[in-house]
Amino acid sequence: MRIKIRHEILQSFTPPAKGVIEVLRLSPRGYEGQHVLDWRIDVEADCRLRRSEDAFGNLADAFSLQAPTQTLRILAEGSVETFDCAGVVRAAAERFPHELFLRDTELTAPDAGLRALAAQSSGADMIARLHALMRRVRDHMKDESEGEGEEKEKESDQGGRSAGRALARGRGGPCDLAHVFVAAARCLGAPARFVSGYVLRDGAQTGALHAWAEAHVTGVGWIGFDCADVICPTERHVRVACGLDRLDAAPVRASSRSAIAQEARVELRPAGALRQSQQ
Repeated sequence: MRIKIRHEILQSFTPPAKGVIEVLRLSPRGYEGQHVLDWRIDVEADCRLRRSEDAFGNLADAFSLQAPTQTLRILAEGSVETFDCAGVVRAAAERFPHELFLRDTELTAPDAGLRALAAQSSGADMIARLHALMRRVRDHMKDESEGEGEEKEKESDQGGRSAGRALARGRGGPCDLAHVFVAAARCLGAPARFVSGYVLRDGAQTGALHAWAEAHVTGVGWIGFDCADVICPTERHVRVACGLDRLDAAPVRASSRSAIAQEARVELRPAGALRQSQQ
């Protein structure tokens, strides 16, 4: 499937920022499941983007502004051709041995609830246990893909709720569900990581920023698990960045002494007419 993506971000600084440093992880990379046909990032400011590859193999574009800044517009857009690989990720940029992704972080530290969730996920082999875990995460948590107002905004600035807190709360967005899966999968002994990207949807919300998880299974490799939709990623998913948790794969990481309010609009277009989605 060929997907056209347009991701527009509008930032407001209160008071106007005297200086801003940002890192953008908005550029997808090609692998067996997707080919990037064209992609560009534009920042409406007098700055220069410096592209690099981070420790996890993600493409990162950094810039800094020294002039007073009140508003800032960032645009990422391009075309990606995707293929349905039954969730299996092959030929992606891998910079670490998979065992690294057994490491816990502040956002994915296991607690009693997460260990219990993992223990309830039974199956004949690791793949079956991971599929059972995906279903249990969704059974235990209500998906809040659309905002929760001020509380969600503040917590997303910090990378999201911890997996333990999200599970205890019983609801959350795709980032929360992915964190819960990652933490519980590690309790099962499976290396797991957080993935950010896009998903093309039918109906009223046809495209959105999205998040899911990947777990490593011996003999197979990395497999994606989308707990929000209880599926392995399909050709409708566009994979952008990965890491130990959301902080490693966040589309935008900003440093400023001013408070930052951020709005994002994502438009995804298949072969048909352009559709819009807001997150």
